[in-house]
Amino acid sequence: MNSSPKEIFRLIEENDIKFIRLTFCDIFGNLKNIAIMPTELDRAFSYGIPVDYSEFDESSPELVLFPDISTLSVLPWRPKSGRVIRFFCSLRNNDGTPYASGMRTHLTEYINKLRQNGYSCEISTRCEFYLFNLDENGRPTKIPHDRGGYLDVAPLDKCENTRREICLALEEMGFNPKSSCHKHGSGQNEIAFRANKTVDAADDMVHYKSIVKSVAEQCGLFASFMPRPLENEHGSALTLSFIVEKNGEHIFDTSPDNITEEGKCFISGILRRMGEITVFLNPTVNSYSRFGVGYAPKYINFSTDDRTSLIRLCSYNGLSPRIEFRSADAACNPYIAFKLLIAAGIEGIKNGDSSLYYKGMDNSQELPDSLEKALSLARDSQFVRDNLPENVRKLTFRHVCSQLEALKEYDSTEQFCDEYYFPYI
Repeated sequence: MNSSPKEIFRLIEENDIKFIRLTFCDIFGNLKNIAIMPTELDRAFSYGIPVDYSEFDESSPELVLFPDISTLSVLPWRPKSGRVIRFFCSLRNNDGTPYASGMRTHLTEYINKLRQNGYSCEISTRCEFYLFNLDENGRPTKIPHDRGGYLDVAPLDKCENTRREICLALEEMGFNPKSSCHKHGSGQNEIAFRANKTVDAADDMVHYKSIVKSVAEQCGLFASFMPRPLENEHGSALTLSFIVEKNGEHIFDTSPDNITEEGKCFISGILRRMGEITVFLNPTVNSYSRFGVGYAPKYINFSTDDRTSLIRLCSYNGLSPRIEFRSADAACNPYIAFKLLIAAGIEGIKNGDSSLYYKGMDNSQELPDSLEKALSLARDSQFVRDNLPENVRKLTFRHVCSQLEALKEYDSTEQFCDEYYFPYI
């Protein structure tokens, strides 16, 4: 929503808005917020709202939240009387300079530089999740809400009403869902979004998880984005589709015979850096139990038609040509994930090397099969050092190491994942 501060103050007065949530994303991709009263909004626009950030980064004990006016939306599940609105915020230091580890700002600056060189990128997301029943005390269980399968309808699909409420809430908040369906697993669902500008797509992804969980709770259910919450069911993916243009011309094509050399280089660049960046796309122990199961990728490969491949060239009538990236999961920080994937593709273009585009059509190399292996590859990567702030790397690696250390105390990985993540992701 593009509004001026004056229009926002009028909206607040006319709609009985009593609370304003200033939201931001922490380094681990989790949505955080502080609520202020309408009387504080003018100060927030002018000077920002200070928050104690030491819980997330001890090197930056206090930061300031500056609301992005264009991200205003009303929370539809709150009461009509005393309504709540939210803004997404940028993080700044007390002197007004950008927070060095603020990945939203970092991604915004990177996309602006690409635009100066003639490149633009839009991303659409398809994110899967499970709906579980609650016990008699209102706590989450691991009992799926139904036993439906792929594209089932009622009565096999008992999740359709909840998906409907989620999509309506998303639309009311200004998001752009385009479809929803039951997926392969019992109680598993997917909502797909239209393509959006890179930073907006990352914003939407962060809020999407929160909206799904909030609406599911109102429906008496628990929503889980855990990459593989059930051992004998399909895992849940975050599928990303990239539409990239150079000087207004698509670098991909609906036909593999017509894809541009830049398009081949972009794909080759991602394949080349895949092992090094996987820990940021799949940052939990549980993430690696999904690879190679069902339709989840196992190899660092490219295809024009294989839906188990890591990258697939998509050809849909009436839609812009795009590539589909299929290994990420919803536990990632989307600002980090989007930055690394685009930067890898752009590096491939700059190097003019499309060799892995062809080599990637076979299954010669596997994705890292454990969080420990992915961490090792990332730590040794000059590409990661060149494309992520030092503190972002440090905090991510520390978080990963804490998982690996905690894992030693459990008899099984499944037990560890249940207790460490469920019901948090």
